[in-house]
Amino acid sequence: MMYGQVLHHQGREEDLVNLNVGGTQHKVERCVLLRFPNTRVGQLIQCCSDAAVLELCDDYSPAEQEYYFDRSPQVFHCVLNFYRTGHFHAVEELCVFCFKISVVGSDLWRFEGTWCSDVRKFMWQTLEDPNHSKCSKGVAAVSVLVILTSIVTMCIHSMPEFRYVTDSEHSVLDSLELICIIFFSVEFVLRVIAAPQPLRFLGNPLNMIDMASILPFYVTLAFESLDEEDGEENQHLVNMGKVVQVLRLMRAFRVLKLARHSEGVRAFGETLKSCQCEVGLLVLFITVGISFFSMFIYYTEKEDASSKLSSIPVCWWWAIISMTTVGYGDVYPLTAAGRIVATLCILCGLLVVSLPITIIMNKFSKYFDKNTPKRCLSEAKT
Repeated sequence: MMYGQVLHHQGREEDLVNLNVGGTQHKVERCVLLRFPNTRVGQLIQCCSDAAVLELCDDYSPAEQEYYFDRSPQVFHCVLNFYRTGHFHAVEELCVFCFKISVVGSDLWRFEGTWCSDVRKFMWQTLEDPNHSKCSKGVAAVSVLVILTSIVTMCIHSMPEFRYVTDSEHSVLDSLELICIIFFSVEFVLRVIAAPQPLRFLGNPLNMIDMASILPFYVTLAFESLDEEDGEENQHLVNMGKVVQVLRLMRAFRVLKLARHSEGVRAFGETLKSCQCEVGLLVLFITVGISFFSMFIYYTEKEDASSKLSSIPVCWWWAIISMTTVGYGDVYPLTAAGRIVATLCILCGLLVVSLPITIIMNKFSKYFDKNTPKRCLSEAKT
């Protein structure tokens, strides 16, 4: 018998889970696997039916209460060590592509025992996993096309010749926007219906973006209908036009809907999320630099009557565009001392902005390294 083929534990037999990975048997305590209940094995031991079990493992023996996985035994030793220590370590001879990560598939067990589980499961995989089938790829392609159409329509609406209802072409744009909104609404409702946990689904950032891109249309429509009905009778509707304009501005969130279909955009969001401390320090350093150089440039330029840097708030604006190396040129120092201060401000801005770039790029690369096995395994499966 090979070393590590059977792992013995001093515990009650009913508290042990029998796992057979590539012919190697493991007896693991149930409490150890439940430390990470959302993982594949953690979900497996929570299933209540054989059908749900077979969705998470390759085979199952009810008589022996043993779960079979056609996987590499060497790889599973690293996985088992993760359950016990909470830290994942892979030895050098193992390739990272041996480890499969499936976010959508990890939630399939939650449909067990729910209403219309098969239909909702199919809807969930079709809407959330573009690599699941040809149908899901078609839905993703149509969704991207509708998002782009909505963005183009919104841009054309901003043109003066299409801004007001003066010709038939504008009504075509309105119809296109209405079709896009209907598609977004139906897609969002189907996602909510198909979600195994609706409350958890609504808390997802991508789904919050979906709501932010849909709700302004309906709220604007309600405000406009109230304005038409009440007219001049209600004084509190006088400023409703400004509210409607703010709500229309929120249509810009539709651009962020591309994050659902773009791994690059998701990687950028995850990178910012994981670099909160670094981004916070960057903002702090820039704020300190702006405050320092704005006061410094003010006292060096205030004696020059022709200088536009006549107050510290104006100097704040100058310091912002200088430290971020934008340099609009609308305000600039005229004295020699002011130009020296401006040079120091620009150099400090370059230094401060470049400090967290390496850290952010490393986090960005780690996101793709973490998701590369998933992408490659999905392509191999199809």
